[in-house]
Amino acid sequence: MAFTLTRRLVLGALGLAALGTTALTQPAQAADKTFALVQINQQALFFNQMNEGAAKEAQSLGDKLVIFNANNDASAQNSAVETYIQQKVDGVIVVAIDVNGIMPAVQQAADAGIPVVAIDAILPAGPQKAQVGVDNAKAGADMGVFFLDYVQKNAGGKAKVGIVGALNSYIQNVRQKGFEDTVKGKDGIEIAAVVDGQNIQDNALAAAENLITGNPDLTAIYATGEPALMGAIAAVESQGKQDKIKVFGWDLTAQAIDGIDKGYVVAIVQQDPAGMGAAAVKALDTLSKGGTVDKAVSVPITIVTKDNVDPYRAVFK
Repeated sequence: MAFTLTRRLVLGALGLAALGTTALTQPAQAADKTFALVQINQQALFFNQMNEGAAKEAQSLGDKLVIFNANNDASAQNSAVETYIQQKVDGVIVVAIDVNGIMPAVQQAADAGIPVVAIDAILPAGPQKAQVGVDNAKAGADMGVFFLDYVQKNAGGKAKVGIVGALNSYIQNVRQKGFEDTVKGKDGIEIAAVVDGQNIQDNALAAAENLITGNPDLTAIYATGEPALMGAIAAVESQGKQDKIKVFGWDLTAQAIDGIDKGYVVAIVQQDPAGMGAAAVKALDTLSKGGTVDKAVSVPITIVTKDNVDPYRAVFK
């Protein structure tokens, strides 16, 4: 996987916005091209790794990358795109919170001759030049198949599963549906409930605790993203349910790897966020030089289990 092993983003050399801030950075004058990455938040390791991959690719291409942290505020993303248009950047990367709400800003950028590339969250049909990410519906379904196989082999073919989602995230809803459609109606499988973690770890923790409390016979949790997964793991541990509840989800963390080692976290869909960031910058660099790129740029996933987790340890320690 194209992960960078340090979480320090070489901010000084690249002139990026400091992590955790919402300030717009100013384009550098010395760079070949200036691209802006409009990010969801910088709490999740997933987004920080995406930023790293984008920054590294920009540096290798001689381009400038500036990053805006929206802190989960969809309206702030629109405002950021509008400001970058005024600054006449050479391209914009969007990791959208609200895939429909961001489209007026995407159209404004296109009207100004500024190419837009979307990462992860899938935008509706529009003027964006490329969509970078995984096939979230298929990956959710793949996890559903893995879950059914695991239950058949390890749980006597029966499971009561709850879902910790993020109902404000289009992409996580797609992952949820892919999983649900695969397991729903299968013999021995009961879906307890879907709870909303709102893509915020503390909220996901509270939601997962309520899920567990309300379903004392719960045997599994499927979490649709990193905050949901972190909340689910914390809830299972806080309620001492490691021997009762198995966790399946998205996006590795050190805590998830620890859970894998302890046996109650079974499988995690691992994306390549650094690879996504790099692919988006590369696409913008090509477009800004008059080239063309594929409309859909696919980045593969891996389902990580105890059998293949070792290569990831150095990344997440």
